[in-house]
Amino acid sequence: MRRDVFIIKRSLVIFLQVVIVLIGMGALAFLLWEPHVEGRNAHARVFEIYFNDPFLAYAYITSIPFFVALYQAIKVLGYAGQNKIFTHEAVKALRTIKYCALVMIGFVAVSVIFMINGDREDRPPGVVMRVFVTFGSIVVATAAAMCERILQNAVDLKSENDLTV
Repeated sequence: MRRDVFIIKRSLVIFLQVVIVLIGMGALAFLLWEPHVEGRNAHARVFEIYFNDPFLAYAYITSIPFFVALYQAIKVLGYAGQNKIFTHEAVKALRTIKYCALVMIGFVAVSVIFMINGDREDRPPGVVMRVFVTFGSIVVATAAAMCERILQNAVDLKSENDLTV
């Protein structure tokens, strides 16, 4: 019976890792597809789309912490699948996810400068997108911080028990 529980757990970990990879692929596809259909770029050449829009370059740079956080989430799930979740490596990966979420919030805050200097018609959808990204980043940062604290306490307790035995 114990072996069956491990197999289900391992299959769940693999499923969640596949879901994270699909989220990353979807985000990357959106990043590459969206500039081509955006209103002002609908009939522009590729060079004009990618080299005449500084906000697009900023969006691509901002996406780096997102993809790093996805990779770290895959690592955490891998540790869970290997029953190595109570290790310093898992705590470090959660800390990296937390910092990536905080960096995303910082990038969104700086992007307000683009919004202030931009077209008035683009402001309402821009505000909505910034609110969604900020809210999601806050949720991820909070969850990662809580899990990091719990895992760190468990790792400390485990190391204390190893020293006393």
